[in-house]
Amino acid sequence: MNQQIAELLERHFDLALSAPNGIQKLRELILTLAMRGELVPQDRGDPPARELLRDIEAEKKRLMKESKIKAQKPLAAVTAEEMPYVLPEGWEWVRLGDIAVYNGRNNIIPNEIQNDSWILDLEDIEKGTSKLLCRAKYEARQSKSTKSTFKTGDVLYGKLRPYLDKVIVADTDGVCTTEIVPIIPSSAIDSYFLRWLLKRPEFLGYVNSLMYGIKMPRLGTDDGNNSIHPLPPLPEQHRIVAKIDQLMSRCDALEKLRAEHEQKRAASHAAAMHALLNAPDAASFHTALQFIVNNFNDLYAVRANVTELRKAILQLAVMGKLVPQDPSDPPARELLQEIEAEKKRLMKEGKISAQKPLAAIAAEEMPYALPEGWEWVRLGELGVWKSGSTPSRTDSKYYNGNIPWVKSGEVKQGVITYTEESITELALDKFSLPLNQKGAVLLAMYGANIGEVGILDIEATTNQAVCACKVFPAVDKQYLLNLIRTLKAYFVSQGAGAAQPNISKEKIVIAPVPLPPLPEQHRIVAKVTHLMTLCDTLEQHITAATTQRSALLDAVVARVGGAETNIR
Repeated sequence: MNQQIAELLERHFDLALSAPNGIQKLRELILTLAMRGELVPQDRGDPPARELLRDIEAEKKRLMKESKIKAQKPLAAVTAEEMPYVLPEGWEWVRLGDIAVYNGRNNIIPNEIQNDSWILDLEDIEKGTSKLLCRAKYEARQSKSTKSTFKTGDVLYGKLRPYLDKVIVADTDGVCTTEIVPIIPSSAIDSYFLRWLLKRPEFLGYVNSLMYGIKMPRLGTDDGNNSIHPLPPLPEQHRIVAKIDQLMSRCDALEKLRAEHEQKRAASHAAAMHALLNAPDAASFHTALQFIVNNFNDLYAVRANVTELRKAILQLAVMGKLVPQDPSDPPARELLQEIEAEKKRLMKEGKISAQKPLAAIAAEEMPYALPEGWEWVRLGELGVWKSGSTPSRTDSKYYNGNIPWVKSGEVKQGVITYTEESITELALDKFSLPLNQKGAVLLAMYGANIGEVGILDIEATTNQAVCACKVFPAVDKQYLLNLIRTLKAYFVSQGAGAAQPNISKEKIVIAPVPLPPLPEQHRIVAKVTHLMTLCDTLEQHITAATTQRSALLDAVVARVGGAETNIR
């Protein structure tokens, strides 16, 4: 490895820690360099690889003559057009079948397997890293299917979905699923060098080109035998394996360091959010906020923390900690009087039916103290809540009309401007569906979207998995939307216990929520909107920084590894 490549590779180690997939790219670069003869120096005293190939050919002829192996059809020589790059002196391009026996062991039936035999399944090998996750004995994992046998030193290759990159070297004899191919290395190749050959990016590219579009792909014997690989002298193979192992250990250490940093950052952010949201007084709140400000760049270098920041902004908003209170604001209790008067008017005009009064909120239902002028209320007191239904699917006259029909999955849109399906006026009347006006707040009640909230920008009705709220004038619609966003966990908990969790309108309307004075609602909405825009900008900066680091890494990889090539 020349000095320039060594320096650039070292630089890649520095970059890999901060770039997405940086360590994986570093591993790929190490293997690329290794298989081009650029990772360790060549030694002119090494016997060239062509001598190994002559020895292998002589050995094959001897074994066939002694009837120990069957006569094999010779593989085609590697042509110049098939050689993706120039190899160092003493190396040779070979086909896998020239240097190893692919799937060369006998199968065994279950009643012939010893109870203390090692039995290996694909799930025992971690994808990508090829780490052995589990070593089981046959007595603990009885099987009725035929297995492949393998011997110590065999390279065990996962042929099912080979892009998962599962390759290990057997350190003892055993049996394995027939989806794992035992490859018997010849005397020309080190087992561990062969393992790295099968894990290098060029070979994975070759495999993926064969497997494209197949649901359960398997690498066939012919494709495996005909794959092309670089073969260095045997002593150099040993040096390469030792260097790869050394550099991969550094990659492992980097991954551990990054994981520790990410865990520390996540824990630090969680603690900061907890301190902020649970501050008992103004001084504690200021201390928690100052910690976030002082460590902002590190805390918000990842999207996950920005997501948590958005949640914290909403929670602070409904706790009265996001904007200052104004003593001149009419208190929320006056809003409740207005709401009560509005209800009576609508009932008198026949626009809503008489409603059963909701129970007063008990002290134990109040999770925190509210600012002066705020009130704890039931969610059902802030508007008129109605769920929809699904017209009969067997009658086409109920569908493809001009009335938008919202399903729970569409509530995640936030502002709802369109629907996938529509129903007819006949369906609206026949199934007594409420037509919700523009500005109605919708809440998903069923399945994976439970607790999601949106606001109508059109007139629409809903199915039974969506509850719509016609918001009273004393409540800012956007404030209610933000308020409900803080209740997702509550609604999920209320809907738990079923295969498809769901909540009823009755559970929705009794949820205790904080109600600030109307002017403060408007100030909260404005502040939340402003801060969410800043979060958008923050995420854009994260994306830009990530892209920049990735581009820099790619440039280093291109410079170190040379032009990208694919094995043929």
